[in-house]
Amino acid sequence: MSETDSFIDEVAEEVRRDRLFAVLRRYGWIGILAVLLIVGGAAWNEWQKAQAKAEAEAFGDAILAALAADDPAARTEALSTVPTAQPGQAALLSFLAADEALKQGNAGAAETALERVASDAGAPESYRQLAELKYLILKGPALNAQEREERLAALSVPGAPYRPLALEQQGLSLIASGKTEEALALYQQLVQEAGVTAGLKQRALQMIVVLGGEPAQQ
Repeated sequence: MSETDSFIDEVAEEVRRDRLFAVLRRYGWIGILAVLLIVGGAAWNEWQKAQAKAEAEAFGDAILAALAADDPAARTEALSTVPTAQPGQAALLSFLAADEALKQGNAGAAETALERVASDAGAPESYRQLAELKYLILKGPALNAQEREERLAALSVPGAPYRPLALEQQGLSLIASGKTEEALALYQQLVQEAGVTAGLKQRALQMIVVLGGEPAQQ
């Protein structure tokens, strides 16, 4: 390589270096900002996780402290003062309040607590449906038969989280109404349902026998 070629290469290299430095001086702040945003976002995400964990632990500790009271009335009162940060937490407290009310023989208070969850548009849908089902079970025949059937039908649609349990309650309602053939057909359907627990399937099989039917071959 001649001295002229070497000189030209050195000049070209210097030009490229100067251009690179010029670009970095002009746009380098964008890269720095991107790094800061990535690091800041990761730190914010970790802080949020830590906050959520702390809130969940504080909520759990408050519940345990409330349930530690010896007097049922004191437990109910303590549960009502537990602070909540999420709709799901408020629903859980209502479930616990319903259980405490039942232990005290106060079915009316339990029904009120369950209705509160079932009608809470901000609560998770699975919580609302569970509260609705527990309410219908608790009310039993005291509820208007048509209303009970309509509400159970809404809980037993395909894909509903508590469909098998709702079907079982529909069967009991049919028996109470003297519709044994329909009840038998429903229980036979129930044992074939996907996701049915062993206990529920056993109860359904027993009802089939009681109603004079033959359990389907598994």
